[in-house]
Amino acid sequence: MPPSHRPVRRLDLRADCAQCAGLCCVALALTASADFAIDKPAGEPCPNLKHDFRCGIHARLRDGGFPGCTVYDCFGAGQKVTQVTYGGRDWRQAADSGAQMFEVFAVVRLLHELLWYLTEAVELAPSLDDALRRALDDTEQLALGSPESLTALDVLAHRSRINDLLLRTSELVRAGVSPTPINRRGADLMGADLRGADLRGTDFRSAYLIGADLRGADLTYADLIGTDLRDADVRGTHLARSIFLTQMQINATHGDAATTLPNRLARPTHWS
Repeated sequence: MPPSHRPVRRLDLRADCAQCAGLCCVALALTASADFAIDKPAGEPCPNLKHDFRCGIHARLRDGGFPGCTVYDCFGAGQKVTQVTYGGRDWRQAADSGAQMFEVFAVVRLLHELLWYLTEAVELAPSLDDALRRALDDTEQLALGSPESLTALDVLAHRSRINDLLLRTSELVRAGVSPTPINRRGADLMGADLRGADLRGTDFRSAYLIGADLRGADLTYADLIGTDLRDADVRGTHLARSIFLTQMQINATHGDAATTLPNRLARPTHWS
């Protein structure tokens, strides 16, 4: 019999910083670059993090040298770890200075990213419904585990199993695209001129489209899982029916009012 299933709401997979203890501002390492104005080791609070876990320069992150912070998305893992896994306790109350909490955060973030993809896959591939819903339930239960079970989890092995299902989903969706979709998986397309290109159904998994010019291109049913879209120009690009596209990828691009996006994604404020 199929497993009992409580649908994952996409709202649960979006960051709610007001319910988090600033985990990404502490757990993650920063490297001085165009994305971050400073070097910061993992486990050390960002100097812009205030005592109440709010960002002191939130309204001017991009102008203040921290555009990378406006791109990052934890898929709701921050509030899950803070409010559910640790019952509202924060890393400052931990005897190990939050080391375990930061490790748990990394695991839950990856599980939540998988939940994002699986939720979409259920909508895309009815023929794989039972397998996808079982994977969705299993992943959600793992994300609700104790700190000890989460740190002991081989999350990369779990991701590999889920990836097989996501690949099958992608193949089913793209099979109906004509002409035959192009395989550009892992391709180096940095700075490529793809203006107005017909890229329907293209497999861009893990491809590098950094700085690519995609203005007016059609990426309907293009698989964008793991695609690096940093600084890509997506003005007027058709992305509304691209598959496995995330908010973090969109946040890293440059678009405009003519760019079409899936309903599940928000239009970045810096586009305007």
